[in-house]
Amino acid sequence: MQKGIRILIGSGCVLLLLITWIIAVNVQTPTQRQLVLIVEATEFMNDGVYVRAVPLLEEASGINAANTMIAEAKLKEAYLALIDTRGFSRRYMGLLERQMSRRDADSGVFAEAANHQLRSNRIPEALLTLKDGIERTGCSNLVALYELNRYAFEIIRTSFEYISEISGGMMQVRQDGMWGIAGSNGIILIPCEYEKISTFSVDRAIVKKDGEIFALDRNNNRIALLRGDAQDFGNLADNRIPILIDGMWRRSTGDFTIGSVEFDEILTYSYGYAAASVSGRWGVIGFGTDWLVQPEFDAIITDELGRSYGQGAVFVRMRDRVYLIADGKIAGEPFEDARPFTNEGYAAVRRNGKWGFIDIDGVVKIDFVFDDALSFGQHLAAVRVGEYWGYISRYGQIVIPAEYLTAKSFSNGRAPIQTERGWQIITLLEFKERTRL
Repeated sequence: MQKGIRILIGSGCVLLLLITWIIAVNVQTPTQRQLVLIVEATEFMNDGVYVRAVPLLEEASGINAANTMIAEAKLKEAYLALIDTRGFSRRYMGLLERQMSRRDADSGVFAEAANHQLRSNRIPEALLTLKDGIERTGCSNLVALYELNRYAFEIIRTSFEYISEISGGMMQVRQDGMWGIAGSNGIILIPCEYEKISTFSVDRAIVKKDGEIFALDRNNNRIALLRGDAQDFGNLADNRIPILIDGMWRRSTGDFTIGSVEFDEILTYSYGYAAASVSGRWGVIGFGTDWLVQPEFDAIITDELGRSYGQGAVFVRMRDRVYLIADGKIAGEPFEDARPFTNEGYAAVRRNGKWGFIDIDGVVKIDFVFDDALSFGQHLAAVRVGEYWGYISRYGQIVIPAEYLTAKSFSNGRAPIQTERGWQIITLLEFKERTRL
């Protein structure tokens, strides 16, 4: 009987110890629980058993306690050890995103995330991560990493005989001698079946076919017809298009409401202004009869599409000199030639036979070392070095090699280039559609 009592007492003690242990575990503080999980996970990791360490560390890192940063650091180590195993790249990136979302996120986390995305060839996402990190931390190392990778590109082949400058995300393209409209990605929107086509603006382009001039929408549906005789037309922008009637140019809206004011010539509107000539002299006019620049010059400098006005400035020519007029005043020194300002960046100008770049105040920002150049579009400018064209950054460095027969300005992350294989489209990977692993 005494033996039975001893067994009963012994069993009771074991049960009591078990109950005490359960209670002790259940009353652990979050910090204690977190530390226990980290210790257990570390033992697995020391044995190389990362897959069993991961759930422990995921639980530990989810506890808001003193050792959360240690848990996350250990979890990163485990994820990286398993990074080639399906799903762990996503889990690793998810942890980094959680760290980046914190108000006091360190710049090193953004660099770590961007480098992982770069290693995974996810360049657009990496650049987005870096831009976010730069905006939030101002870290110079992030700026340097961004500049190092932001010019990555790919080239899309096309079958076009010619591609114009990009305007509003679209391009005039020629195929088999006929004109149409393509998106900046090279996909045809309006088929090449017209004798002439204007730039596409807002919701339409103006075309000529079989002697008729009419407007089309992006689905190639006729939406307006020009009645009466007209010999020619220019490019459409700001709901204005030049129309040639009886030897004189007039302004028309996109639905062919034609104004009465006549010009020797009027070109393409940009930001509300267009180059125009009367009595053989050139100036810059708004939508009405008021001149921004009086018609008293030999010429106004325009781009391929006929645009002249950007950033509140135009270039005018008098004899063999070109002058910058900004905010109604001549700025800086005269030059031999120039390209119009776009809506951002520096303008290309020529001095002593070489091309460089100035800002809106006429101050030289990039020296005169190029054989030809276009003004900056986005953060790049096309330049010619010898026989070939490439692109420079705003710091004057060639970041896309000079190996193309022709290069045009960037817009929407893309630019037309001409190679020995014909016209192609260069696309900055930063502007490609982003995907997630």
